[in-house]
Amino acid sequence: MIKVRRDNALIDALEAIEPTGFQGTVWRVIRDGRDPLQCSASGGRWDDGSFDVLYTSLSRQGALEEMRFHLMRGQPVMPSKVRYRLFELDLSLARALQFLDLSALAAVGLKTETFGRLSYEQKDAEYPRTQEIGEVAHFLDFDGLIVPSARSDARNVVVFCDKVELLRESKFIDHGLVSWG
Repeated sequence: MIKVRRDNALIDALEAIEPTGFQGTVWRVIRDGRDPLQCSASGGRWDDGSFDVLYTSLSRQGALEEMRFHLMRGQPVMPSKVRYRLFELDLSLARALQFLDLSALAAVGLKTETFGRLSYEQKDAEYPRTQEIGEVAHFLDFDGLIVPSARSDARNVVVFCDKVELLRESKFIDHGLVSWG
């Protein structure tokens, strides 16, 4: 078993933030045929790959912009055979860690000057601190994050799947295939 070394100052900073409850609608764009509640340890912006997450947005447009960025991956043209669906999910979190804006993230050591401004190929220059924040929040038993989107004015909700007991029972609405045109 690999022993994780955590930033003590970050632990102290996150412990000082009062958890918030969240109950409401979130949006998610996923590959056609995939379960909208299927979690993964993707090693994305807010997870280091050591626990399963569900990435969602508080706005429909926010979810679309996030997926558009990942599909483009620096390409000048959207892949033509891509089939993705838009889902609306009812979500409930009891102990979310909320950062309302970039200044709140800066207060826990995130260099916000380049937040969301780097190319897909440069994500490794931006992700380490956000992944640390996510990992420490998971360690401290928060059940998710509410954070600014790097792609839009929306906020994203990142669910720590093993911390949300009734996640699989969440209701969702399929809004159909996404048209990228």
